[in-house]
Amino acid sequence: QVQLVESGGGSVQAGGSLRLSCAASRYMPSNSCMAWFRQAPGKEREGVASFNRVVGISYADSVKGRFTISKDNAKNTLYLQMSSLNPEDTATYYCAADLGSNWCPYSRDHYPYWGQGIQVTVSS
Repeated sequence: QVQLVESGGGSVQAGGSLRLSCAASRYMPSNSCMAWFRQAPGKEREGVASFNRVVGISYADSVKGRFTISKDNAKNTLYLQMSSLNPEDTATYYCAADLGSNWCPYSRDHYPYWGQGIQVTVSS
């Protein structure tokens, strides 16, 4: 079992930055997928970025060049640095993980472990 706890959300003006953190309760294997998803009111949950030390990193087109995903293995913590935020980035952000995979899809069904979600609000 893995518990994931997100932190770092909040409110920011357009053009600003935030860094989200996702602390895992245990060591994550090198081939585990850890990802960020987000869900805006009335919309489907969508993948934002994924990290896998073996497979690599990926980003959704909507955040490329603005968001950076990283992981501190010593702290078992995943990060999402968000810059140049705009109101369309307003959503509840979720951290998700598995315990080993050679593919990190943006599919809710792939990930057995989820955080509780954290709100990010960007005002214009």
